[in-house]
Amino acid sequence: IDLPERQRGHLHLIPEYIRTVEDVFGRMGFDVAHGDEIETEEVNFDLLNIPSDHPARDAQDTFWIRDAGYKTQDTTKRKVLRTHTSPVQIRYMRTHTPPLRMICPGKVYRKDADATHSPMFHQFEGLMVDKHITLGHMKAVMTEAIRTLVDPNVEFRFRTSYFPFVEPGLEVDIRWKGDKETKEGKWLEVVGCGMVHPIVLKNG
Repeated sequence: IDLPERQRGHLHLIPEYIRTVEDVFGRMGFDVAHGDEIETEEVNFDLLNIPSDHPARDAQDTFWIRDAGYKTQDTTKRKVLRTHTSPVQIRYMRTHTPPLRMICPGKVYRKDADATHSPMFHQFEGLMVDKHITLGHMKAVMTEAIRTLVDPNVEFRFRTSYFPFVEPGLEVDIRWKGDKETKEGKWLEVVGCGMVHPIVLKNG
């Protein structure tokens, strides 16, 4: 008897997890968008309301592409390895009509190299544009996604924070299980978020 060949191997854990993220957000009505990993300075920084003197633009923080446009001051020609997936949001807004919901998973690059940072890592961002959207909607989406992806009983902490592309800005922490001796919990930052800054919406 000829038996069917057994399947071997499996997806790498990162693309497998990304598929899970896409599925969770897909059930909430979000599209998935992808973008180029080499991006212009304009789209990576300018259109996201990141000022010209922001530290993220320094050579020690960002991988700049040396090509014909490298020495110019024209940000539409200077290129970087994208430092976040936010440029995908700008390009998505320019090709889609609201109302819209999207997430953009992908690789990003920063000049980090220590025990807790890598020069390349994966990130995904979400964007929702519609009438009457509030922080309450954002909190509900975050809560549902994290509880589905991490733990249905996870405890959250929302803190105010500053990011130039949102207003107001928040950071989301989840509580680790407490130390057995001290009974104290520890918090881990997992998400930076906020309402899209009006300038970024205009640029999109």
